[in-house]
Amino acid sequence: MAKKRGAALEDHEKRKLSKQNFQKLGGIFRFMVPYKGRFILGLVFLLLSSLTLLTFPFVAGKLIDTAQGSDWIIQDIDSIAFLLLGILAIQSVFSFFRVWLFAQVSERSMRDIRLALYSRMLRLPMTFFDKRRTGELISRITSDVSLLQDTFSVTLAELFRQIVTLLAGIAFLFFTTPKLTFFMLGSFPVLVLLAMVFGRFIRSLSKKTQDELASANVIVEETLQSISTVKSFVGEAYESLRYSNKLGDVVQVALRTAKFRGAFISFIIFALFGGIVAVMWYGASLVASGEMSVGELVSFVLYTTFIGGSIAGLGDIYSQVQKAIGSSERVLEILEESEEKSGKSSAQEEIREIELSNVEFRYPTRPEMAVLKSLSMRIHTGDKVALVGHSGAGKSTIIQLLLRFYEVEKGSIAINGKSINDWNLDELRRHIGMVPQEVLLFGGSIRENIAYARPEATEEEIIDAAKKANAWQFISQFPEGLDTLVGERGVKLSGGQRQRVAIARAILKDPSLLILDEATSSLDAESEALVQEALDELMKGRTTIIIAHRLATIRKVDRIYVLSEGRIVEEGSHLELADREDGFYSNLVRLQFAEN
Repeated sequence: MAKKRGAALEDHEKRKLSKQNFQKLGGIFRFMVPYKGRFILGLVFLLLSSLTLLTFPFVAGKLIDTAQGSDWIIQDIDSIAFLLLGILAIQSVFSFFRVWLFAQVSERSMRDIRLALYSRMLRLPMTFFDKRRTGELISRITSDVSLLQDTFSVTLAELFRQIVTLLAGIAFLFFTTPKLTFFMLGSFPVLVLLAMVFGRFIRSLSKKTQDELASANVIVEETLQSISTVKSFVGEAYESLRYSNKLGDVVQVALRTAKFRGAFISFIIFALFGGIVAVMWYGASLVASGEMSVGELVSFVLYTTFIGGSIAGLGDIYSQVQKAIGSSERVLEILEESEEKSGKSSAQEEIREIELSNVEFRYPTRPEMAVLKSLSMRIHTGDKVALVGHSGAGKSTIIQLLLRFYEVEKGSIAINGKSINDWNLDELRRHIGMVPQEVLLFGGSIRENIAYARPEATEEEIIDAAKKANAWQFISQFPEGLDTLVGERGVKLSGGQRQRVAIARAILKDPSLLILDEATSSLDAESEALVQEALDELMKGRTTIIIAHRLATIRKVDRIYVLSEGRIVEEGSHLELADREDGFYSNLVRLQFAEN
């Protein structure tokens, strides 16, 4: 099955460390440029920290040799012990500043990336959101950026430190104990190669376990989301059995993985410590023959430990960098998307005349289906116009084109005699107010939801808008009034209350073009009367387009456009259209009143 675009990276999707892919990771580095001073200083402290720690094995070896009577610069073992403590203290100070500086760079640059991503998403056209799921976009701004943050704050620093430790440690061993170093380098690579092959097999089994567990979790997610359906069909036992069978598969794969992991750990312990025994045997032979001192052997063992840790760490770092390249690719993909075309004119003029001429349109996600076909209509200043038709006739599409969510395929839309594409996008949308059928309120207070239209509005203006929308009567009854929280952590408003908050928001916006998407269709009689009264107040003196589902609500409009399969098949007033015995609209009226 093809992988959905934007889904999280799996292990098998890690990007190769090629020059081209490193350039993608470099595209993220531009967000670190404002903090390059701190980053470079952090690298300096990282280098000092690594080199300081590398002196520890050498001085520790001299401590042993001095205890056995060998000559060194410092003859007192107490002084050498204090020197070791001093090395650790200095290294600790360097490490603190390294961590602190890298944290400042990563936190601030990742904040900038998240803000740039979010700001770009808000400015992208609707076609972008049609092709992607919300969860995938949230994953880009959370999971991918978090992975990049780990990479820039920890992984790159660790990569630099491990390389310094590896190169400097091996160079020091070649200088001090060349014979033992050659012996070690002859045996350890074979062990490392075997461990890598075995480890890759274990990782593939672990991934299979995770896949099985994910499949089991899908059952839980689907069941809990549709719990009412499960209960109504008495499906509890069936769902429990389905989940039990899937968990059985998880256990089987996990136990097989555990068996091989146990074998892998046993092999690593035997091979690793076997290699250490071989190195220590050869080192002891050199000590016995007088070719090296006991202190040099201790230093060698400590340096080998450091080098071994670096080699082991590099494997994990390599994997993390591969994943980071994939994440940077996903982040840059969004940052490089083209924003909505803003338009040229920024003149602050109200919307008066609207004219659609031979408009044709297909949604980019469904290019094979024509939604509007040579559609033409004219709306004059102050007109109350209704769009009527079956679901899918193109009513909502006309509104989306007026809001410039999409570009017209053929034909043209003119506002005040000027092409809609020449209007500044922000100015155009500021003059359009919309009350949708399903109102989604933000999770803040009622005040914030009403003032969303005009954040700078005064308390008096917000209350006045709420009163005109018939919303103040229920808002004033809440203990916190306008500061009452709505949504998950606050009160849950009824459908009629949400509609009146949306109407208050539209009143506060004071648009010259009002769009009503049948705002009363899902309300009870009492709520409908209150909302309709508020809508009548809102429509006064405004050009209004009503998407009508219930024909009884549009009897008083100036003109009705009846749409069918993307075309206008009839137009006129309610009385004119209802009197046409075989007309499309009169048939709709008869059907609807028969249902009622």
